[in-house]
Amino acid sequence: MHELTEPALQALFDADLPIGLAVLDRDLRYVRINATLCRFNGVTAEQALGHTVAEVLPEAFRSVEAFLRRVLDTGEAVENFQVTVNLPSQWPQAVDWLASYRPIRSADGAVLGVLVEAVNLTLEQRAKRALAESEAHVRRVLNSLFAFVGVLTTQGVLIEANRAPLEAAGIDSVDVLDRPFWDTYWFSHDAGLQDWLRDATARAAQGDVIRRDVVVRMKHDSRMTLDFMLAPMRNDEGEITHLIPSAIDISDRKANEQLLATAMAQFRSAFQSAPEGMALVEPPGLLTLVNPAFCTLFGYPAEDLLGQSVALLVPTDRRHDHNGLMDAFFSAPQERSMAPKRRIQGRRADGSLLDIEVGLNPVAGTSPVQVLVTVVDITERLRIHGVLEQGLREKTVLLNEVHHRVKNNLQLIASLLRLQSRHSSGEAQQALSDSIGRVKAIALTHQLLYETKNFAEVDLNQFLRRLCGLLRDSYPDAFSKVHIDMRTQTTAQPLSLHRAVTCGLLVNELVTNAIKHAFPDRQRGTVSIDIQDLPPGRVRVRVADDGVGLASDQGLGQGNTLGFQLVPLLGKQLGASVTQEEGPGCRFVIEFSTDGEAP
Repeated sequence: MHELTEPALQALFDADLPIGLAVLDRDLRYVRINATLCRFNGVTAEQALGHTVAEVLPEAFRSVEAFLRRVLDTGEAVENFQVTVNLPSQWPQAVDWLASYRPIRSADGAVLGVLVEAVNLTLEQRAKRALAESEAHVRRVLNSLFAFVGVLTTQGVLIEANRAPLEAAGIDSVDVLDRPFWDTYWFSHDAGLQDWLRDATARAAQGDVIRRDVVVRMKHDSRMTLDFMLAPMRNDEGEITHLIPSAIDISDRKANEQLLATAMAQFRSAFQSAPEGMALVEPPGLLTLVNPAFCTLFGYPAEDLLGQSVALLVPTDRRHDHNGLMDAFFSAPQERSMAPKRRIQGRRADGSLLDIEVGLNPVAGTSPVQVLVTVVDITERLRIHGVLEQGLREKTVLLNEVHHRVKNNLQLIASLLRLQSRHSSGEAQQALSDSIGRVKAIALTHQLLYETKNFAEVDLNQFLRRLCGLLRDSYPDAFSKVHIDMRTQTTAQPLSLHRAVTCGLLVNELVTNAIKHAFPDRQRGTVSIDIQDLPPGRVRVRVADDGVGLASDQGLGQGNTLGFQLVPLLGKQLGASVTQEEGPGCRFVIEFSTDGEAP
């Protein structure tokens, strides 16, 4: 030791050594002490230097004094002895030491002091246990990860692998450890992938970080897509000591990406080939995508539209209002038609205007929200619509005139029959009078169609009420003693022209028969007409009187009057059931469907 220079000796004690070192003089005072021994002893260098071992470590001194004295007295080293000592409060329990005491001699061989070399075995054991526990903890953490993690040598030999890749492949660690990574089970299915991995390992050993999606082999020879990364691991000096492969399963993500790509391709195909003009718009109303039909519709090339405001396509005098409407829509976007109740016009590149129909459909999941705008040129549709409306107006006028003329012609026929009856005998006169009533019943339907401007159907309630008025006018003498009680539904009962005519004739016959035959010897009587709904789509009409009733041997279709014989024939034509009810007088019930045409 005496041959070491002072700077060399100081450098030795300043070095971060795993062994505790100290120099004691002959009085066993600390002359030098390194940081490791200070840490072992639980004291600082200031607390030790210049003080004896007995003063610094009184408990330990009793165990080591004999060894120190022997070195001073005999000049012989005491090496590698184990001793258990008590240290200050940092180590309240007994600590095991492995120590060596060597003499320090002068040039003439005299013993000047003692060189102490000591290792705290207890601390080493604790450190080893802590390291083992730390490694076990790291192993548990790695094995709990879903990610695939391993450790390679710089030559690419696999020396560690966590549980996840082993279980996914259905293999044990012994099947892959200590083998080149590219020759392991996961990569053995693809020679090209093995070559790539061999090259990637060489690059990572030079400091590159490699990342790529790879398809590896898994349990039952299945395939899994991984986001794979290979990175170098460096020590404190920056040297690459190992390589760390890691990966996560992205099979679902890849499948979703494929589905998304397919959906996008389908969308673009439909978008580009759609006959309607289509565009994607995002706040505050900028065009981000347009299809060919949209460009053709407005007369712009696509590059002149992208990035422009949709206000470019709005007539100049409407742009201010349009910007406000777009702001309001983007504040609460929802699927709707743009201004469905008023005319919308677009402006072409040449300044001309066209009538359009616009649909707005927010695209779910976009941020900022995007809106799919559908634009249809309705100029031709409006033209055709105008032509149809004009034709409809003309046909309406025509039908109105037809019904008016038919009504007038029927009234003319009734007038002719009335004139004829004046020159006929009593029986013929009665027959002509009945015929006049039937003609008037038919004319009434055309009168109602003409009045209501509805040329398809009439309201049964209104029709029968007006029919009773006609009967009252036709038989003024009879109605001086007969009252008609009309009870109708509050809701309208629409009937087609053909059904209304047949139903009117049927009711006309029943009421006429009651007026003429139900009250032969009475001054007063009542005929009631009751209309009732019978859902779905059916109606019941009851015609009853409180007169003398029918003879016991007389039924529907029998008798010597034409009107009574017509009742079942008209009922069949109407598709109705006509039945006779028990009760005072005559009571007839007609039930039929209000839907469709009469058979």
